[in-house]
Amino acid sequence: MISGSKIRFDWLCRSLLLALACCAAPAWAFDLPELMGLLSRQKSGEARFTEQRFVHGLEGPLDARGTLSFDAPDKLVRRTLSPRVETMAVEGNTLTLSRGGRNRTLTLDSMPELLGLVEAMRGTLTGDGATLQRYFRSTVSGSAANWTLDLLPADSRLAAQVRSIRISGRAGEVLGLEMEFVGGDRSVMNITPERPGAAPTAPSGAAGRTTP
Repeated sequence: MISGSKIRFDWLCRSLLLALACCAAPAWAFDLPELMGLLSRQKSGEARFTEQRFVHGLEGPLDARGTLSFDAPDKLVRRTLSPRVETMAVEGNTLTLSRGGRNRTLTLDSMPELLGLVEAMRGTLTGDGATLQRYFRSTVSGSAANWTLDLLPADSRLAAQVRSIRISGRAGEVLGLEMEFVGGDRSVMNITPERPGAAPTAPSGAAGRTTP
């Protein structure tokens, strides 16, 4: 026969554990709207990047470095400085590629796969959660001090090219971008925001192959 004191002791233990669990749990989870709110405060920005592209069948990564800039709501420029100078500028629905003194202009809606990739970066940089949810299923983890945004393509045409995208950062700054492609290729980009008043430094990357 179980005594009343034993029952009361078990009940007190369970109540104490439940109280501790409630105290240890955060009052609310860091979610997509909160992350987008932090990011949307940045109306423009510039950064340096180093990128490594791991291509199936090649030994060692392909390295690139350059600069990124954006102006809300929809202008994004990637300027590659090495291994060769080229620029990709997106504004609205227009994509302009510049290399070797020649320019080529395309419309994003004519290339759904590229449109999704552009919107992943542009939507994150500007805090446009509605655009992200149009093209991706999103999962946010971490906290405002150290967050990760995982994106899975919702569009079948994009999903045929891209397996997943992971964007990481701190508060309103994007610091990393990783992409897994269908077929095994992978891209890892490290981003260093330029802060007002800071002396510019040349981007540096790990040793590896350069793109041809």
